Amino acid sequence: MNDIIFEEIIILLTLAVLAIAGLKRFNIAPILAYLLVGMLVSPYGLGLIDDNKDVRFIAEFGVVFLMFTVGLEFSLAKLIALKKEVVGLGGSQVLITSFIAGSIDWYFSQNLKEAIIIGGIIALSSTAIVTRQLSEQLELNSRHGHLAISILIFQDIAVIPFLVLIPSFAGNEPLLLSLEISTLLKSTVILLLMLAIGHWILRPLLRTIANIRSAELFTLSVLLIALAAAWATHRAGLSLALGSFIAGMMLSETEYRHQIEVDIRPFQDILLGLFFITVGMLLNLHALLPQLHWVILVAMLLIIIKTLIITLLSYLFGASPGVSFRTGLVLNQGGEFGFALLTLALTYDLLEQKTTQIVLSAIILSMMLTPWIIHNNGRWTKFIFNRSYRSNRQAISQKVEHCSKTLSDHVIICGYGHIGQNIARFIEEKKHHYIALDLDIIRIQEAQDAGEMVVYGDPTHKSILQAAGVTKAHAVLITIKSSPAAKKIIAQIRSLNKEIPILVRTIDEGKLDELYAEGATEVIPETLESSILMASHLLVHLGIPPIEITQDISKARKDRYKFLRGYFPGEQASHEESRKNNEHINTLVLHPGANAIGKKIGQINLGGRNIVFTALRRGGIRGKQPSAELLLKENDILVMYARPEDLEYIKVELMTGH
Repeated sequence: MNDIIFEEIIILLTLAVLAIAGLKRFNIAPILAYLLVGMLVSPYGLGLIDDNKDVRFIAEFGVVFLMFTVGLEFSLAKLIALKKEVVGLGGSQVLITSFIAGSIDWYFSQNLKEAIIIGGIIALSSTAIVTRQLSEQLELNSRHGHLAISILIFQDIAVIPFLVLIPSFAGNEPLLLSLEISTLLKSTVILLLMLAIGHWILRPLLRTIANIRSAELFTLSVLLIALAAAWATHRAGLSLALGSFIAGMMLSETEYRHQIEVDIRPFQDILLGLFFITVGMLLNLHALLPQLHWVILVAMLLIIIKTLIITLLSYLFGASPGVSFRTGLVLNQGGEFGFALLTLALTYDLLEQKTTQIVLSAIILSMMLTPWIIHNNGRWTKFIFNRSYRSNRQAISQKVEHCSKTLSDHVIICGYGHIGQNIARFIEEKKHHYIALDLDIIRIQEAQDAGEMVVYGDPTHKSILQAAGVTKAHAVLITIKSSPAAKKIIAQIRSLNKEIPILVRTIDEGKLDELYAEGATEVIPETLESSILMASHLLVHLGIPPIEITQDISKARKDRYKFLRGYFPGEQASHEESRKNNEHINTLVLHPGANAIGKKIGQINLGGRNIVFTALRRGGIRGKQPSAELLLKENDILVMYARPEDLEYIKVELMTGH
């Protein structure tokens, strides 16, 4: 790699870091930040980088690793289990959208090869943006989320035939002649051969490598397998991405699938970022301005037509009008695999420059609008399908009420994940009754088949809680991970029943006080309870009397874990961990000249912030819970816990008084 290429990659990575950091404030997906960087540095933008083939070649491996991870997540068993939604609904969507979009392109271009490619590109949606946005909105396991993910699974699989077709379209032969039977046979033979290699050779080979217990060797081996498979299909006249997908499929059947995914993620993210930058570099903003009206028209048609097609198909496959429309709104954009097919087609000169610019710009515009559309999908659906929405909610409430009508003095479990299921077993063991509310359709179906009292219902809605019998229940258990959703559930419960005990599980110990303030009876923080459990076992081994251990545990819980809250994050704690577990313990030495010297602890201005002084060390002696009347002296060491931003405030206050 020469110096020029190295400098270009440094420029790309620097601008990508700045763009992602800047756009993160506006909750904009990283994909769009990469595309923006590409537009800026391209010969059509600021001209910082030429349209370099070497950069393109490196970036192409982003697609290779993306298809590799798609192959890792491919599960034939899951495909069979969801065949109605994935194959039926997803297949229908891809075929119909491809046909309509391809027909429109053929009307203008009279080029059948181009029409097929454009149809395939338009049919695909953005897996990355949709799953991220749905996850943030807690809609991934909702009914429209379930349908959207099913369609996206088929779309990802549908990329594979296009990876075979596009190279075969190269040349000036008519369509039927370019679709050589030998190409299809070659693809089939390679697929079967690689799957056989994966089953008979790779699995025992990976076990041998894993037993050596070398992380570097394992990661290198995975990279070698992915790249060797991509090279094999490329040498056979097919695409690099097809080989990496097959390699992912081979490794998905091994017990190391999750570890492989973790190891490959950094390579995928970096190279995929470079790929999206090169896609952005394709945009010629100067040439687009005269045909900007066409870009906006194509983008609007893409959004409207895909919304209508997916809405209609979802309804025909049994979803309610409201759920169908929400599914259509979620998937009405172009996607990252569309970029992959588009760049592959450009490699073989199968698309005209004018068509490329319009389609590329329209897809980018649709993706830019996607977070806003998904964010408002519920609000718009309620407005347009208000009657359907209310009747559907009423139907769900009636199903919940039908299950709970014979129950009294029961427990309502909000969230039937691992913890909810474990607690349900304890309840059954003691001959008590419960009803669980969950949004994961597959989990509910499996639990109902096993005879569990689980129903579909969103406990953040008052009508669902009423139907579950919250006014006559003995207690409510909230096991979901999301603290905002838990707070909303608590508020709804308290509006219906002021006295019922509410037990809340949280993974964020910093939310304890907020959940208590909302009306929770008991909040059980996972990390702190795990600490208590381990400490109790340890104290038994240390010979501490059981009654004393029980008293200590009871006191810790009665004081709402104040004794345990906060920790030293250390240098290696990630930013995400620091943000999530947001009460830290820290120390401060009162050096000569500090403003706090000579003051009582009670005289320190906390600025209304939640800051707790847990200990004070003076002359090598450590005292716990210093009183408000304690006078601070030079070289005292204060131990305190608070949020990171509050710690910064109190340090400045103690040292300078400002």
